[in-house]
Amino acid sequence: MMGCLLISSYVNLLGPGDVFRDWLVGILDDRIKNKGCSVDVLKYASTSHNVCRYRFIGEDYSVIAKFFAEPLGELKEYDAYRAMMAEYNNLHKAGQFINVAKPIAVRSDFNCVLVTEYIKGKKLLWHLKHRESLYDVLSSIARMLRDLHDNTRSHYDKGKEFANFHYLLDQLRIERNIRKSFDEMLGRWWYSSLLDREQGCMIHRDTSPLNYIVANDIPYILDMESCWHHANPIRDIGTLCAEMKNYFQLNCGSGMNAEPYIGHFLWHYCRSEDEFHKNTMILPFFMSIGLLRTARLYRHSPYNQYLLKEALSCLKAIE
Repeated sequence: MMGCLLISSYVNLLGPGDVFRDWLVGILDDRIKNKGCSVDVLKYASTSHNVCRYRFIGEDYSVIAKFFAEPLGELKEYDAYRAMMAEYNNLHKAGQFINVAKPIAVRSDFNCVLVTEYIKGKKLLWHLKHRESLYDVLSSIARMLRDLHDNTRSHYDKGKEFANFHYLLDQLRIERNIRKSFDEMLGRWWYSSLLDREQGCMIHRDTSPLNYIVANDIPYILDMESCWHHANPIRDIGTLCAEMKNYFQLNCGSGMNAEPYIGHFLWHYCRSEDEFHKNTMILPFFMSIGLLRTARLYRHSPYNQYLLKEALSCLKAIE
């Protein structure tokens, strides 16, 4: 959600002599046969930074460029170089175990740009809309996330999960009595043993349906700027399930219509029935986080109240 890519629009045509275009051709080496080709520039309606696709005419090849020094969200003052390198390193690390948009290059003097390969395929959002092979797509994404989590194990920082939960609530500036109810429920989760675990891992964290793409039946993860380490792996599962519930509520009459897909997704993530049972018990905590993340986009809409109600209801699953 933080950096997901929406519809693109054509903005420019670059020819030889353009400094950025010539740099791209240089770093791509033999991937571009005609070094004198022109380049179409298409800009995405991104929610975090300026993001463009550079399409090399006649080459059947494109790259994505993300400019970290050109922020578009609420956060304007931050270390763009550090953010650029963080995503570059996250992509390299995750790419050892799963399919990602491979990082190609970074360069600070071009507004802290990160260049990655362009993956041509259908995003999870498309599959949610058409549902022709949604079960199969969810199975493949579940297995991909499991591979990421299993191969990046580290110590677990439980406190970070709760600190982030409170941070989300602070951002939403909800009514005092509702905030009190959230705080009371979070206290019950904190003192419960449900979220205790020996190991954490690297998680994707930005589980928008726009950040998963399937190309030739192979799933890929996009946008790893917001990755966490030492995290609970079920956060990725729960927040993606919340995205599905939100999609079905907005587009299919009721969030309850997402339940078969949520169960299927969790089942294919788990290795055993015992694990499925345990993860089913903690899934509501992370679905609550996912619903609150979405609620930030609807702060001035009546739909915000639905999301807050559902998020609190998820937390009450511990009762």
